Amino acid sequence: MTSSGPPTDPTPGFHERVLALVARIPEGRVMTYGQLALLAGNPGAARQAGFVLNSLVGGSDLPWQRVINAQGRVSTHKVGFGDMQERLLMAEGVEFRDGRCDLATRQWWPDEDRAAPPAPLL
Repeated sequence: MTSSGPPTDPTPGFHERVLALVARIPEGRVMTYGQLALLAGNPGAARQAGFVLNSLVGGSDLPWQRVINAQGRVSTHKVGFGDMQERLLMAEGVEFRDGRCDLATRQWWPDEDRAAPPAPLL
């Protein structure tokens, strides 16, 4: 039996965890679909993370554009949003060379938040 719809939620709460992570990605930084799935508690569920994000395009304030593939490329060209995603990322300072962004400098991990020194009290 084959299913024509998106895959079901791989683990309880996966959808919500994906959205919470996307909300935290800083401007000018990116995550990969696989990284997002890993951090949301289901390693290997990159495709399911993509389905969660596909529901956001054009109708959400969440920075969906900050999630790209493991090669540093935008994967949304096939669904008609690739040019828009690249423009949104470039407006944040993300550069693309030969269709790729440099994951070594642009990929964000939530642990970076904990490593940052606290802001001084004014």
